[in-house]
Amino acid sequence: MIQFDEKIYFYLLGIIPVMVLAFFFLQLWKKRTQRQFADTNLLKRLAPNRSSFKSALKLIFLLAGLSFLILGLVNPKIGTKLETVKREGVDIVFAVDVSKSMLAEDIAPNRLEKAKRLVSEIINQLASDRIGIIAYAGQAYPQLPITTDYGAAKMFLQGMNTDMLSSQGTAIDAAIDLASTYYDDSEQTNRVLFIISDGEDHSEDNTVKSVDNATQNGIRLFTIGVGKAKGAPIPLKRNGVVESLKKDNQGEVVITKLNEVILSQIADRGNGEYIDGSNTEQAVERIKELLNQMDKTEFEAKQFAEYKDQFQWFLAAGFLFLFLDIFLMDRKTQWLKKLNLFNEHDDE
Repeated sequence: MIQFDEKIYFYLLGIIPVMVLAFFFLQLWKKRTQRQFADTNLLKRLAPNRSSFKSALKLIFLLAGLSFLILGLVNPKIGTKLETVKREGVDIVFAVDVSKSMLAEDIAPNRLEKAKRLVSEIINQLASDRIGIIAYAGQAYPQLPITTDYGAAKMFLQGMNTDMLSSQGTAIDAAIDLASTYYDDSEQTNRVLFIISDGEDHSEDNTVKSVDNATQNGIRLFTIGVGKAKGAPIPLKRNGVVESLKKDNQGEVVITKLNEVILSQIADRGNGEYIDGSNTEQAVERIKELLNQMDKTEFEAKQFAEYKDQFQWFLAAGFLFLFLDIFLMDRKTQWLKKLNLFNEHDDE
Protein backbone atom coordinates (compact mmCIF):
# COMPACT_ATOMS: atom_id res chain seq x y z
CA MET A 1 0.00 0.00 0.00
CA ILE A 2 1.45 3.36 -1.03
CA GLN A 3 0.72 6.83 0.35
CA PHE A 4 1.94 10.20 -0.94
CA ASP A 5 2.69 13.00 1.52
CA GLU A 6 2.75 15.98 -0.87
CA LYS A 7 0.71 15.14 -3.98
CA ILE A 8 0.79 18.77 -5.13
CA TYR A 9 4.38 18.28 -6.37
CA PHE A 10 3.10 15.90 -9.05
CA TYR A 11 2.17 19.02 -11.02
CA LEU A 12 5.90 19.70 -11.47
CA LEU A 13 6.06 16.68 -13.77
CA GLY A 14 4.41 18.94 -16.34
CA ILE A 15 7.82 20.47 -17.10
CA ILE A 16 9.02 17.15 -18.57
CA PRO A 17 7.05 17.29 -21.86
CA VAL A 18 7.88 21.01 -22.12
CA MET A 19 11.60 20.25 -21.92
CA VAL A 20 11.28 17.46 -24.50
CA LEU A 21 9.56 19.82 -26.94
CA ALA A 22 12.15 22.52 -26.29
CA PHE A 23 14.97 20.04 -26.97
CA PHE A 24 13.31 18.87 -30.19
CA PHE A 25 12.90 22.38 -31.57
CA LEU A 26 16.43 23.32 -30.46
CA GLN A 27 17.86 20.39 -32.43
CA LEU A 28 15.88 21.42 -35.50
CA TRP A 29 17.16 24.97 -35.18
CA LYS A 30 20.76 23.76 -34.78
CA LYS A 31 20.59 21.55 -37.86
CA ARG A 32 19.03 24.33 -39.93
CA THR A 33 21.70 26.82 -38.80
CA GLN A 34 24.53 24.35 -39.41
CA ARG A 35 23.32 23.66 -42.95
CA GLN A 36 23.50 27.38 -43.66
CA PHE A 37 27.09 27.43 -42.38
CA ALA A 38 28.44 24.36 -44.14
CA ASP A 39 27.41 21.01 -45.60
CA THR A 40 27.20 17.84 -43.49
CA ASN A 41 30.49 16.30 -44.56
CA LEU A 42 32.43 19.47 -43.76
CA LEU A 43 30.79 19.74 -40.34
CA LYS A 44 31.83 16.17 -39.55
CA ARG A 45 35.43 17.03 -40.46
CA LEU A 46 35.35 20.18 -38.29
CA ALA A 47 33.92 18.30 -35.29
CA PRO A 48 34.75 14.63 -35.82
CA ASN A 49 34.28 13.66 -32.18
CA ARG A 50 30.88 15.25 -31.64
CA SER A 51 28.16 12.63 -30.92
CA SER A 52 24.52 13.31 -31.72
CA PHE A 53 23.56 10.36 -29.53
CA LYS A 54 25.20 11.95 -26.46
CA SER A 55 22.90 14.99 -26.67
CA ALA A 56 19.81 12.81 -26.48
CA LEU A 57 21.39 10.74 -23.69
CA LYS A 58 22.16 13.88 -21.67
CA LEU A 59 18.52 14.94 -22.02
CA ILE A 60 17.35 11.52 -20.83
CA PHE A 61 19.62 11.75 -17.79
CA LEU A 62 18.39 15.28 -17.04
CA LEU A 63 14.71 14.32 -17.33
CA ALA A 64 15.22 11.18 -15.24
CA GLY A 65 17.04 13.20 -12.58
CA LEU A 66 14.28 15.82 -12.39
CA SER A 67 11.57 13.13 -12.32
CA PHE A 68 13.19 11.31 -9.41
CA LEU A 69 13.73 14.57 -7.51
CA ILE A 70 10.05 15.46 -7.94
CA LEU A 71 9.03 12.01 -6.70
CA GLY A 72 11.32 12.58 -3.74
CA LEU A 73 9.45 15.80 -2.95
CA VAL A 74 6.15 13.89 -3.13
CA ASN A 75 7.63 11.46 -0.56
CA PRO A 76 6.02 8.08 -1.32
CA LYS A 77 5.44 5.92 1.74
CA ILE A 78 4.98 2.16 1.66
CA GLY A 79 2.94 0.25 4.20
CA THR A 80 5.14 -2.63 5.19
CA LYS A 81 2.65 -4.67 7.16
CA LEU A 82 -1.08 -5.42 6.97
CA GLU A 83 -2.49 -5.93 10.42
CA THR A 84 -5.91 -6.31 12.01
CA VAL A 85 -6.68 -3.63 14.56
CA LYS A 86 -9.49 -3.07 16.98
CA ARG A 87 -11.56 0.04 16.40
CA GLU A 88 -14.55 1.52 18.15
CA GLY A 89 -17.20 3.44 16.35
CA VAL A 90 -20.68 3.80 14.94
CA ASP A 91 -21.98 2.52 11.61
CA ILE A 92 -23.14 5.60 9.71
CA VAL A 93 -24.96 5.66 6.37
CA PHE A 94 -25.49 8.90 4.45
CA ALA A 95 -28.51 8.93 2.10
CA VAL A 96 -28.11 11.91 -0.23
CA ASP A 97 -31.04 13.23 -2.26
CA VAL A 98 -30.00 13.64 -5.93
CA SER A 99 -33.41 14.54 -7.37
CA LYS A 100 -33.72 17.55 -9.72
CA SER A 101 -35.13 19.71 -6.93
CA MET A 102 -31.67 19.61 -5.37
CA LEU A 103 -30.47 21.87 -8.19
CA ALA A 104 -32.38 24.81 -6.70
CA GLU A 105 -30.04 27.63 -5.80
CA ASP A 106 -31.83 29.04 -2.77
CA ILE A 107 -28.77 27.93 -0.80
CA ALA A 108 -25.35 28.52 -2.37
CA PRO A 109 -24.16 27.15 -4.69
CA ASN A 110 -27.14 24.78 -4.87
CA ARG A 111 -28.81 22.26 -2.58
CA LEU A 112 -26.89 19.23 -3.84
CA GLU A 113 -23.47 20.85 -3.52
CA LYS A 114 -24.46 22.02 -0.05
CA ALA A 115 -25.48 18.46 0.87
CA LYS A 116 -22.18 17.07 -0.40
CA ARG A 117 -20.24 19.65 1.55
CA LEU A 118 -22.16 18.79 4.72
CA VAL A 119 -21.38 15.09 4.36
CA SER A 120 -17.73 15.83 3.58
CA GLU A 121 -17.40 18.03 6.67
CA ILE A 122 -19.06 15.38 8.84
CA ILE A 123 -16.60 12.78 7.55
CA ASN A 124 -13.74 15.11 8.49
CA GLN A 125 -14.93 14.98 12.10
CA LEU A 126 -15.02 11.18 12.28
CA ALA A 127 -12.21 9.13 13.77
CA SER A 128 -12.96 5.40 13.67
CA ASP A 129 -16.58 5.14 12.59
CA ARG A 130 -17.59 3.13 9.55
CA ILE A 131 -19.51 4.94 6.81
CA GLY A 132 -21.59 4.14 3.74
CA ILE A 133 -23.23 6.30 1.08
CA ILE A 134 -26.53 5.99 -0.79
CA ALA A 135 -27.85 8.16 -3.61
CA TYR A 136 -31.60 8.36 -4.13
CA ALA A 137 -34.23 10.15 -6.18
CA GLY A 138 -37.18 8.16 -7.53
CA GLN A 139 -35.23 5.07 -6.46
CA ALA A 140 -32.24 4.37 -4.25
CA TYR A 141 -28.81 3.38 -5.50
CA PRO A 142 -25.85 2.13 -3.40
CA GLN A 143 -22.83 4.37 -3.84
CA LEU A 144 -20.43 3.00 -1.24
CA PRO A 145 -20.83 0.05 1.16
CA ILE A 146 -19.87 0.29 4.81
CA THR A 147 -16.15 1.08 5.00
CA THR A 148 -13.48 2.87 7.00
CA ASP A 149 -11.91 4.33 3.85
CA TYR A 150 -12.84 8.00 4.21
CA GLY A 151 -10.82 8.95 1.13
CA ALA A 152 -12.89 6.64 -1.08
CA ALA A 153 -16.07 7.98 0.52
CA LYS A 154 -15.18 11.55 -0.44
CA MET A 155 -14.31 10.48 -3.97
CA PHE A 156 -17.67 8.77 -4.49
CA LEU A 157 -19.41 11.70 -2.84
CA GLN A 158 -17.95 14.24 -5.26
CA GLY A 159 -19.09 12.13 -8.21
CA MET A 160 -22.76 12.31 -7.24
CA ASN A 161 -25.05 14.38 -9.46
CA THR A 162 -28.72 14.70 -10.45
CA ASP A 163 -28.22 12.76 -13.70
CA MET A 164 -27.04 9.54 -12.07
CA LEU A 165 -30.61 8.28 -11.55
CA SER A 166 -33.18 8.38 -14.35
CA SER A 167 -36.31 8.15 -12.21
CA GLN A 168 -37.18 11.38 -10.45
CA GLY A 169 -38.88 12.04 -7.14
CA THR A 170 -37.73 11.80 -3.55
CA ALA A 171 -38.16 8.16 -2.54
CA ILE A 172 -37.02 8.47 1.05
CA ASP A 173 -38.64 5.11 1.79
CA ALA A 174 -36.42 3.40 -0.81
CA ALA A 175 -33.33 5.03 0.70
CA ILE A 176 -34.27 3.83 4.19
CA ASP A 177 -34.96 0.29 2.95
CA LEU A 178 -31.63 0.14 1.15
CA ALA A 179 -29.78 1.56 4.15
CA SER A 180 -31.21 -1.24 6.30
CA THR A 181 -29.19 -3.74 4.23
CA TYR A 182 -25.92 -1.85 4.83
CA TYR A 183 -25.45 -2.79 8.47
CA ASP A 184 -23.66 -6.13 8.18
CA ASP A 185 -22.69 -6.48 11.85
CA SER A 186 -25.51 -8.07 13.85
CA GLU A 187 -23.80 -7.05 17.09
CA GLN A 188 -23.53 -3.39 16.13
CA THR A 189 -25.83 -1.55 18.55
CA ASN A 190 -25.43 1.95 17.14
CA ARG A 191 -26.69 2.17 13.60
CA VAL A 192 -27.22 5.67 12.28
CA LEU A 193 -28.82 6.89 9.06
CA PHE A 194 -28.49 10.52 7.97
CA ILE A 195 -30.97 11.57 5.29
CA ILE A 196 -29.87 14.77 3.53
CA SER A 197 -32.75 16.15 1.49
CA ASP A 198 -35.17 19.00 0.84
CA GLY A 199 -38.00 16.60 1.77
CA GLU A 200 -40.08 17.21 -1.36
CA ASP A 201 -42.20 14.83 -3.43
CA HIS A 202 -42.21 11.66 -1.35
CA SER A 203 -44.65 8.86 -0.59
CA GLU A 204 -45.70 9.48 3.03
CA ASP A 205 -47.38 6.12 3.67
CA ASN A 206 -44.42 4.09 2.40
CA THR A 207 -42.00 6.30 4.31
CA VAL A 208 -43.75 5.70 7.64
CA LYS A 209 -43.60 1.95 7.09
CA SER A 210 -39.91 2.08 6.15
CA VAL A 211 -39.07 4.22 9.20
CA ASP A 212 -40.85 1.77 11.52
CA ASN A 213 -39.00 -1.19 10.00
CA ALA A 214 -35.70 0.62 10.37
CA THR A 215 -36.24 1.49 14.03
CA GLN A 216 -37.15 -2.13 14.73
CA ASN A 217 -33.73 -3.05 13.33
CA GLY A 218 -32.04 -0.64 15.73
CA ILE A 219 -31.43 2.14 13.21
CA ARG A 220 -31.71 5.76 14.33
CA LEU A 221 -32.80 8.19 11.62
CA PHE A 222 -31.53 11.76 11.50
CA THR A 223 -32.61 14.18 8.79
CA ILE A 224 -30.69 17.19 7.51
CA GLY A 225 -32.66 19.81 5.59
CA VAL A 226 -31.05 21.73 2.73
CA GLY A 227 -32.85 24.60 1.05
CA LYS A 228 -35.22 27.39 2.05
CA ALA A 229 -38.88 27.17 3.04
CA LYS A 230 -39.79 30.02 0.66
CA GLY A 231 -38.51 27.91 -2.21
CA ALA A 232 -36.77 28.58 -5.51
CA PRO A 233 -37.05 27.57 -9.18
CA ILE A 234 -35.00 24.72 -10.63
CA PRO A 235 -32.51 25.98 -13.23
CA LEU A 236 -31.77 23.76 -16.21
CA LYS A 237 -28.18 24.31 -17.31
CA ARG A 238 -25.93 23.28 -20.15
CA ASN A 239 -22.18 23.74 -19.75
CA GLY A 240 -22.83 25.82 -16.65
CA VAL A 241 -25.16 28.25 -18.41
CA VAL A 242 -28.85 28.49 -17.45
CA GLU A 243 -30.99 27.68 -20.50
CA SER A 244 -34.40 27.62 -18.83
CA LEU A 245 -36.31 26.91 -15.63
CA LYS A 246 -38.08 23.63 -14.94
CA LYS A 247 -41.84 23.85 -15.65
CA ASP A 248 -44.80 21.64 -14.83
CA ASN A 249 -47.32 20.14 -17.28
CA GLN A 250 -49.25 23.41 -17.33
CA GLY A 251 -46.18 25.37 -18.34
CA GLU A 252 -45.79 27.04 -14.95
CA VAL A 253 -42.34 27.44 -13.41
CA VAL A 254 -41.85 24.87 -10.65
CA ILE A 255 -40.99 26.31 -7.26
CA THR A 256 -39.40 23.73 -4.99
CA LYS A 257 -39.53 24.30 -1.23
CA LEU A 258 -37.79 22.79 1.76
CA ASN A 259 -40.30 20.63 3.63
CA GLU A 260 -39.02 20.81 7.20
CA VAL A 261 -42.26 19.38 8.61
CA ILE A 262 -41.89 16.07 6.82
CA LEU A 263 -38.20 15.79 7.63
CA SER A 264 -38.89 16.53 11.30
CA GLN A 265 -41.64 13.89 11.42
CA ILE A 266 -39.31 11.28 9.91
CA ALA A 267 -36.58 12.10 12.44
CA ASP A 268 -38.99 12.03 15.39
CA ARG A 269 -40.45 8.70 14.33
CA GLY A 270 -36.98 7.32 13.73
CA ASN A 271 -35.72 8.16 17.25
CA GLY A 272 -33.47 10.84 15.79
CA GLU A 273 -33.41 14.57 15.29
CA TYR A 274 -33.99 17.08 12.50
CA ILE A 275 -30.99 19.32 11.78
CA ASP A 276 -31.08 22.54 9.78
CA GLY A 277 -28.30 22.29 7.22
CA SER A 278 -28.26 25.95 6.16
CA ASN A 279 -25.30 26.69 8.45
CA THR A 280 -22.67 24.04 7.76
CA GLU A 281 -20.54 24.73 10.82
CA GLN A 282 -23.45 24.61 13.26
CA ALA A 283 -24.95 21.50 11.65
CA VAL A 284 -21.63 19.61 11.72
CA GLU A 285 -21.01 20.62 15.33
CA ARG A 286 -24.46 19.37 16.37
CA ILE A 287 -23.92 16.06 14.57
CA LYS A 288 -20.54 15.69 16.22
CA GLU A 289 -22.19 16.13 19.63
CA LEU A 290 -24.84 13.53 18.82
CA LEU A 291 -22.28 10.95 17.68
CA ASN A 292 -20.08 11.53 20.73
CA GLN A 293 -23.05 10.78 22.97
CA MET A 294 -23.51 7.34 21.44
CA ASP A 295 -21.86 4.21 22.76
CA LYS A 296 -19.13 2.92 20.49
CA THR A 297 -19.05 -0.69 19.38
CA GLU A 298 -15.73 -2.47 18.90
CA PHE A 299 -15.04 -4.04 15.51
CA GLU A 300 -12.07 -5.32 13.57
CA ALA A 301 -10.58 -3.57 10.59
CA LYS A 302 -7.57 -4.41 8.42
CA GLN A 303 -5.18 -1.60 7.67
CA PHE A 304 -1.61 -1.08 6.54
CA ALA A 305 0.74 -0.05 9.30
CA GLU A 306 4.35 1.02 9.69
CA TYR A 307 4.47 3.34 6.68
CA LYS A 308 8.09 4.12 5.85
CA ASP A 309 9.43 7.13 3.94
CA GLN A 310 10.93 6.30 0.55
CA PHE A 311 11.95 9.82 -0.55
CA GLN A 312 15.67 9.20 0.06
CA TRP A 313 15.85 6.58 -2.70
CA PHE A 314 14.26 8.89 -5.24
CA LEU A 315 16.48 11.82 -4.23
CA ALA A 316 19.58 9.63 -4.51
CA ALA A 317 18.56 8.43 -7.97
CA GLY A 318 17.74 11.99 -9.00
CA PHE A 319 21.13 13.37 -7.96
CA LEU A 320 22.88 10.43 -9.61
CA PHE A 321 21.26 11.12 -12.99
CA LEU A 322 21.96 14.86 -12.68
CA PHE A 323 25.60 14.05 -11.84
CA LEU A 324 25.83 11.86 -14.95
CA ASP A 325 24.22 14.58 -17.05
CA ILE A 326 26.72 17.21 -15.86
CA PHE A 327 29.83 15.11 -16.49
CA LEU A 328 28.65 13.44 -19.68
CA MET A 329 30.30 15.23 -22.60
CA ASP A 330 28.93 15.64 -26.09
CA ARG A 331 32.11 14.11 -27.51
CA LYS A 332 32.26 10.48 -28.57
CA THR A 333 33.56 8.03 -25.99
CA GLN A 334 36.64 6.34 -27.38
CA TRP A 335 35.70 2.75 -26.54
CA LEU A 336 32.16 3.29 -27.85
CA LYS A 337 33.65 4.89 -30.92
CA LYS A 338 35.64 1.72 -31.56
CA LEU A 339 32.53 -0.44 -31.17
CA ASN A 340 30.67 1.89 -33.58
CA LEU A 341 27.30 0.93 -32.10
CA PHE A 342 25.52 3.78 -33.80
CA ASN A 343 27.21 3.46 -37.20
CA GLU A 344 29.05 6.78 -36.81
CA HIS A 345 31.88 6.30 -39.40
CA ASP A 346 34.59 8.90 -39.70
CA ASP A 347 35.07 10.32 -43.17
CA GLU A 348 38.65 10.16 -44.39
